[in-house]
Amino acid sequence: MKFEDLTPALLVAWTLLLLEVAETSGNDKPTRPNIVVIMSDDMGYSDLGCYGGEIKTPNLDKLAAGGLRFTQFYNTARCCPTRAALLTGLYPHQAGIGHMMEDRGHNGYRGDLNRQCATFAEVLKPAGYGTYAVGKWHVTKHIQPDGPKHNWPLQRGFDRFYGTITGAGSFYDPGTLTRDNTNLSPFADAEYQPKRFYYTDAITDHAIRFVGEHCDKQAEKPFLLYMAYTAAHWPMHALEEDIAKYRGVYDAGYDAIRKARLKRLHELGLMPTGWTPAPTVGDWSKLADNEQRRAWEIRCMEVYAAMIDRMDQNIGRFVAELSQRGKLDNTLILFLQDNGGCQEVIGRQEQMTRSAKPTLPPIAADAIRLDVIPKQNRAGVPTQQGPHVLPGPEDTYIAYGLNWANVSNTPFREYKHFVHEGGISTPLIAHWPSGISRRSAFEPQPGHLIDIMATCVDLSGAAYPPVLRSEPIHPLEGRSLAPAFTGKKIERDAIYWEHEGNRAIREGSWKLVAKEDKPWELYDLAADRTEQHDLATSQPERLQRLAAKWDDWAKRANVLPLGTWKAKAALK
Repeated sequence: MKFEDLTPALLVAWTLLLLEVAETSGNDKPTRPNIVVIMSDDMGYSDLGCYGGEIKTPNLDKLAAGGLRFTQFYNTARCCPTRAALLTGLYPHQAGIGHMMEDRGHNGYRGDLNRQCATFAEVLKPAGYGTYAVGKWHVTKHIQPDGPKHNWPLQRGFDRFYGTITGAGSFYDPGTLTRDNTNLSPFADAEYQPKRFYYTDAITDHAIRFVGEHCDKQAEKPFLLYMAYTAAHWPMHALEEDIAKYRGVYDAGYDAIRKARLKRLHELGLMPTGWTPAPTVGDWSKLADNEQRRAWEIRCMEVYAAMIDRMDQNIGRFVAELSQRGKLDNTLILFLQDNGGCQEVIGRQEQMTRSAKPTLPPIAADAIRLDVIPKQNRAGVPTQQGPHVLPGPEDTYIAYGLNWANVSNTPFREYKHFVHEGGISTPLIAHWPSGISRRSAFEPQPGHLIDIMATCVDLSGAAYPPVLRSEPIHPLEGRSLAPAFTGKKIERDAIYWEHEGNRAIREGSWKLVAKEDKPWELYDLAADRTEQHDLATSQPERLQRLAAKWDDWAKRANVLPLGTWKAKAALK
């Protein structure tokens, strides 16, 4: 019987039975792991030390050394589709978020998590898990304090939430900051008043708090924690003590840093000698006579590195808390990134010079902010942008740009938005002392973040329901990663992508990929994962077969019609 043939009555009966089994199995399996999913934002494949980068990430490196590093893991190339897929185990269009947070008039592009999907919190909670989320949410278009909240975390299965509902913002005063269902100001928060508010720290502090409260009040139950950092998404905001660690590290420029990363990738075994690295983007020599611009470019990367460094410090704090509470051995920690390095030009264009002193009316400490790009800080200082402004402080709002994104994505092509390898490749670190028998190993099997839900269901003993809220939901698309934890094969047919008309399919080592309105390219990733040698003309039969397979997927996964991402928003 097919999913679409099930009657509502059968769906409800089946779901009640599965949930009853899940509850029973939950009581019988006290050793089910706690599950912690950590996601960073706008980072490249080789930024972490354990994936070839020069940025100091000792805590993530330690997790990698004690577990697995997946070498061919994938995201969806963009922040909110990635979050939709991660949360639900479906391709993002099936969850209603094929693009961003606008309704484009088609079911795959509603810009709001739909009711035909379940989050991993909604699936694990009936199986006896405590469910917690901290950080960036970004799967709903409704951000107003008095607006609809049906797709806020507590309404999608989480017991507690602290973070931001929207997709970006200041690290010193983030817009849409929320605890549970209540928007708040970090400067009028009776529950949390650190000496210095910095969002990365606040995310971790609340993760430690929620897990601590769980352990104190219901230690017999396992927990699921979704920790979504906004580092290292623009704006480049970092604390001076962290920036200071990277003074001089990037003075040699783009190509020198890429060459050093390529050397380490070769030494690690992540860059086979037969691959040709994608070329360096950006000519550092052209900045030789422009000292001010060169210093600005260096500072952008110093701040970017500092943001990642700070996140790693915070991950170390959280892991130490797990260890102190005796929870580390039976906790599966998964770390991954939402897309490749970001080439966006936010704040990099020439801007009118603004005063660095208060010239605008101040904003009250208890005022609720919703802005992604604030025009000023609370003291009334205008936001500073452009290449005359050194990023890092609160009153700046700047991205690190295309040339450094090319460095972050070493050795691959392209960036965030695109479905070439630079846009969709992510590290995946899996650490679980009592459940992963392999240590400091590389796992070359391809995987996708739709596999996270399948892994959670597999390890938790939860039942993935065919119906939720009296509505049928899509069957899972992902595959459990658990077999790889013990060196076994993950059975898989193919992996698919579409974002902004960019499209791809990977079957085995073969990848068919195209940019919007461009012809298909074909690559053998075993020999050429850097996508430098297009085989489309020499293997037309393989191309046509894979293209037809992609078309079939696109029809069933709410991807079509292509180009919907740029259509006018549906009138409401």
